[in-house]
Amino acid sequence: MTFPQFPQQPQYQQGPVPQYQPNSPQSPQPPIDNRNNPYRNPFVEWLQRARRDFSRIGASLCLMVVIWYALATVLERALYAVAGGKGDVPNWVTYVGSGVPLYLIAMPVAVMLMGKSTVIETRKFDMKPGLFFKLLLMCLPMMWVGSVVGSMLSMALSNGEATDRVSDLAMQTNIWNVVFLVIVGPIFEEWLFRKQLIDRTRKYGEKTAILLSGLAFGLFHTNLFQFFYAFLLGIMFGYVYTRTSKLRYSTAMHMIINFNGGVLAPWVLTRVDLDQLEKVSEAAENGNTAAMTQWASQNAAGLAIMVVYFLLYGAVILAGFVLLIRNFRKAEFYIAPEELPRGVRAQTVYGNVGMITFIVLTVLLTAISLFL
Repeated sequence: MTFPQFPQQPQYQQGPVPQYQPNSPQSPQPPIDNRNNPYRNPFVEWLQRARRDFSRIGASLCLMVVIWYALATVLERALYAVAGGKGDVPNWVTYVGSGVPLYLIAMPVAVMLMGKSTVIETRKFDMKPGLFFKLLLMCLPMMWVGSVVGSMLSMALSNGEATDRVSDLAMQTNIWNVVFLVIVGPIFEEWLFRKQLIDRTRKYGEKTAILLSGLAFGLFHTNLFQFFYAFLLGIMFGYVYTRTSKLRYSTAMHMIINFNGGVLAPWVLTRVDLDQLEKVSEAAENGNTAAMTQWASQNAAGLAIMVVYFLLYGAVILAGFVLLIRNFRKAEFYIAPEELPRGVRAQTVYGNVGMITFIVLTVLLTAISLFL
């Protein structure tokens, strides 16, 4: 079934315009709920078709994760052997060994299996720089809150023994962080979780598509430290893509946020020796303030960089909180051509074999990464 092109933003010059305004005389509509009809029920058949669509998407994502983990395990071991097979694993081994199977094999296979039967054509809109910057600022407190929640929950569940391997990987500051965290990762991940997922599910409701995109994005990381902020950012990126139908804006936001977390912040933290700082802090608590004074004078430049960075970061997070509070209720959503009714929405989207399998698999992998 195909649908005509629909506008993605309201046209305020002539008053609010419905989100999906067909160019043809008749718009596809969900069948009327007539579940008590003993004969053929179009509403039930429509829900069953929608459930199959979401199940196929979930199964495709599940297979993507299986292919990714299997190939990454083999490739990383081979690359580690090439690198010498001794000592800590270089971060390029992890990036290449994990990224190549994921981005070049697993993701394309998943998209191919999803099919295109549920994709609808949409009009594309530009985003003004001021709005882009405002939405970007709103991402920062979402990421900060999600990071705090993820870290606290991870430490609580593991009795303080869990480590964030992604943060440890990013602390090896080199060009590989830029290549995979800032460039390659955002491009492929936005292509899958925003364009491919939302294009295939938005006809069942914009909020439904955005929430699914964010949840799948969070679960895909299989890391409790990352889940909450990836989920929240995925919702924001999904909203940006839904309102513009252009991947460039969410991808640019993704790149900027990853640059801060994967390149800039690690670089700032390496301006001083944090282990030495901990030692002199303990000495100062025991009355040896001279050691702290001496260390501070020797690391004045690095301390200045850290102080400036964290002051600026705190300021933009505060500004983002203010913008979120003021603009939360101003988000634009429109009725989709086959909007799922509230009473059956969650069951249709998540209560199917494919989605349940994907959720169970990624939760299990998250638990394994937390305790191993």
